[in-house]
Amino acid sequence: MIAIRRGHPAFTVLLLVCSVICSAESERPQLQQPQLTPQQIALIEKASGQEKALVKVVQQRAPLVQTYIQHLQTDPKLGPVPAGDQYMLGRVSFGQTFADNLYAKNAPKKGILSGSERFLSGLSSAFSMQYVPNGFMDMMFLDTTEFDLQHYDFTFVRREFLGDVRASVFDVQPKAHLGMGRFVGRIWIEDEGGNVVRFTGTFSGETRRRLYFHFDSWRANVQQDVWLPVAVYVQDQDFRAQTHLWGYGLTLPASSSSDNESIVVENASDNSDNAADIGPLQAERHWASQSETNILDRLTRAGLLANPSDFDKVLETVANNLAIGGKLELAGPVHCRVILTSSLESTTVGNTILVSKGLVDVLPYEEDLAAVVSFQLAHIALGHEVDTRFAFNDRLLFPDQATLQRLNMNHTEAQNEAAARKAVEIFKASVYQDKIANVGLFYEQLAATQQSLSALLTPRLGDSLLRSDGHAWLADLANGAPVLQGDNLQQVAALPLGSRLKIDPWSDKVAQLHVRPEPLASPRDKMPFRVTPVYYRLTKYQSPATEPQMTTAASVTAASK
Repeated sequence: MIAIRRGHPAFTVLLLVCSVICSAESERPQLQQPQLTPQQIALIEKASGQEKALVKVVQQRAPLVQTYIQHLQTDPKLGPVPAGDQYMLGRVSFGQTFADNLYAKNAPKKGILSGSERFLSGLSSAFSMQYVPNGFMDMMFLDTTEFDLQHYDFTFVRREFLGDVRASVFDVQPKAHLGMGRFVGRIWIEDEGGNVVRFTGTFSGETRRRLYFHFDSWRANVQQDVWLPVAVYVQDQDFRAQTHLWGYGLTLPASSSSDNESIVVENASDNSDNAADIGPLQAERHWASQSETNILDRLTRAGLLANPSDFDKVLETVANNLAIGGKLELAGPVHCRVILTSSLESTTVGNTILVSKGLVDVLPYEEDLAAVVSFQLAHIALGHEVDTRFAFNDRLLFPDQATLQRLNMNHTEAQNEAAARKAVEIFKASVYQDKIANVGLFYEQLAATQQSLSALLTPRLGDSLLRSDGHAWLADLANGAPVLQGDNLQQVAALPLGSRLKIDPWSDKVAQLHVRPEPLASPRDKMPFRVTPVYYRLTKYQSPATEPQMTTAASVTAASK
């Protein structure tokens, strides 16, 4: 493309050509849009009612909202690559935040979330360009009061399936002279309940200033007849961003009964170990276990930690493989859970290893996951214990918003140094040793991109992948690895964000994605650590009684090998 600057002789010619073309276009008869059928009108009216009902449902919820933004620059071989990033995480209360009249003629959009100003101001400061104050959050809703045939024009496009859900697709434009900030774009209305399940576009604004971004907003059927916002993707010339929502339910899982739970039988004496007295070491371990349980429960209630799921078993299998290979003698079984955030981090709480969803997402192979787990398993083996003050449950009585400040689960520099040495020893004694080159490539890719991913690499709860000097804790595993080659399609060092796990936004459980591998056609397809568009295969809600059992994957790398 050739850029023609203002003042250049060709610029005047270009204006004249455009004027002629535009005049000719204006003289052409405008094609009349086909009229909506009675069935389509009824579906739109139903969707209008569902949008108003959505407001009432959402007002009762306080989900977690995570926004991650990558600013981009163009690489000749790799296309758009991250040049900087920003990360926001918060709880948003929707109660009492919806205004009666959101639109004033020829005035900027007021927004619907003024009750959460502190968090939203963080979203607003993410960009230097001018835009609506409430930023990404407005993109969860079409029009909370006036999304109807009186205020918008609808044009039927087609019917299509989004996963298992059949939807009618309409193009939407606000009627003239109704003010700024109204939705312009395309919507998908599911045929059965009349719910808008996806919408793409922007909001109408002034011609002289750009106030609104283009976005793709998705909803999910989280409960019977309830569709709630779950993700928004935003793309502009020099940035991409994802907003994800979860924690709509925010309930603790029911306590599962232990296989060793004692059963009360009348006129019987207990001859098992449960009848023995508790010694000082056992008391110390019970006390630490109580603290561990309290912390995990508090993190779960705050929506930061996923509820137990089948994927935990995948992590625990990796941990067991490492423990067996390293001949580790541990005080008790090792458990694993998933932190729900995208920041790349891991930590331990007692004998429980926590790995973030974002970190799991970007690891290409099981051996990469094993390296991460070995680092935290080393902490457990070295006796780096949980803070037992939290055995007193009243120490955890603080607002959810303060959880990350009150529960900082990271280890000290000295502990991480010792754990890094032990982790290398554990890994090299394991079944993953033969594939250490892949692990080295991951840490090489991390080193190559870390300066542009500072927000993604900043832990919110636990340990960073990097030392304070920018070198990886497990950099020794990169010794002997092949040189990182960005244009080598056989060399996949790291995956894009969102490659492995999905979150149930109501139950806060994670599950593995069942993705068919796509062949790489060029180096641009590798996209390590990259933000990409979101796309959901939508399904109708199934109650737990009828929901099919999730199958535990034998390997975290099944989709990529």
